[in-house]
Amino acid sequence: MNSEELILNANEVVEFLQKPASEFTKADIISFIRNNEIRMVNFMYPGGDGKLKTLNFVINSLSYLDTILTCGERVDGSSLFPFISASSSDLYVVPRYRTAFVDPFAEVPTLCMLASFFDKDGQPLESAPEHTLAKAAKAFREVTGMEFQSMGELEYYVITPDDGTFPAVDQKGYHESAPYAKTTDFRTKCMYYISRTGGQIKYGHSEVGNFRMDGNVYEQGEIEFLPIDCQESADQLMIAKWVIRNVADRMGLNVTFAPKITTGKAGSGLHIHMRIMKDGRNMMLTPERTLSVEARKAIAGMMDLAQSITAFGNKNPMSWLRLVPHQEAPTNICWGMSNRSVLVRVPLGWTSGRDMCMEANPNEPHVERDYTSKQTVEMRSPDGSADIFQLLAGLCVACRHG
Repeated sequence: MNSEELILNANEVVEFLQKPASEFTKADIISFIRNNEIRMVNFMYPGGDGKLKTLNFVINSLSYLDTILTCGERVDGSSLFPFISASSSDLYVVPRYRTAFVDPFAEVPTLCMLASFFDKDGQPLESAPEHTLAKAAKAFREVTGMEFQSMGELEYYVITPDDGTFPAVDQKGYHESAPYAKTTDFRTKCMYYISRTGGQIKYGHSEVGNFRMDGNVYEQGEIEFLPIDCQESADQLMIAKWVIRNVADRMGLNVTFAPKITTGKAGSGLHIHMRIMKDGRNMMLTPERTLSVEARKAIAGMMDLAQSITAFGNKNPMSWLRLVPHQEAPTNICWGMSNRSVLVRVPLGWTSGRDMCMEANPNEPHVERDYTSKQTVEMRSPDGSADIFQLLAGLCVACRHG
């Protein structure tokens, strides 16, 4: 991360400290809190239902702040996870400093951090989804010598009263603009707040799905992220869903990540893009800009374990109503190039070698540029019901298997 990226970074903690989040220390967190009039600290962590839980702390003193940042706190694991019994339910939650962000919704200035679970012996909780992903990422690095990166396409529906003005064409909402797209302000506000929490957003847009039912407009949107380390990617997707729900609540809107609302209308997926990196190079393409052996092996692994991956990526009965023909959703275990009906799609990767920027802008000089970093492969079966940490762990294991 260069100095310009630090200056322009939307995360207030990164911008203030002028260092990447991955380098945050306890001293950095304390410095930010002391210099920015932060009055509360929140620990956040996903429960068994996939939603973020929150533990609030009022900062009583510097020594107390140091204690909670160092030792964490106890929580009741049996109320968080169905597999933990009440007879031995105590767990520790300890904050991960790299996840720090200022709560964009809090009236009292509050710093939030995601936390990891530890058992009574001070060991990472083996059954915690976040630790499952950490183990999968570590195994991938150790076995392949490469890093597994991912990003998500987060689709959702916003439900608003139908005022009858500028009606959009049914199921033709892809990249629609206002006034036919009614929830553009909602989406851009979500993107802004997600970026403030540290989310690395690629873009946002309206999606295919739009329809009218029972006096309401159902409008589909999508926010897509940039590829980063798979553990950070899971963190960002969890926080993004939390942000979207909060913005909807404050704007008096209803939002849902449900895989399917009604038949014949587009469902909402959580497509996952992946790439494999080594020494800063994207291994998905050869130097000749063709799909690499490593990429084909990763795809083969996902083909072989496709049915198992649905255990983590499709956890709601409505998931199976989405995976039907003619809805840009996969119905067979297969892969293809630029085909949105396959399970694993290889999207366009800027491999033509042509300078399209100069073609579109004749006054621009030709610049040699390496676009290979953009190439990913996309798993299209998961949806918003997914356990994000276990889904990414499963995809990581599948690619290693390949």
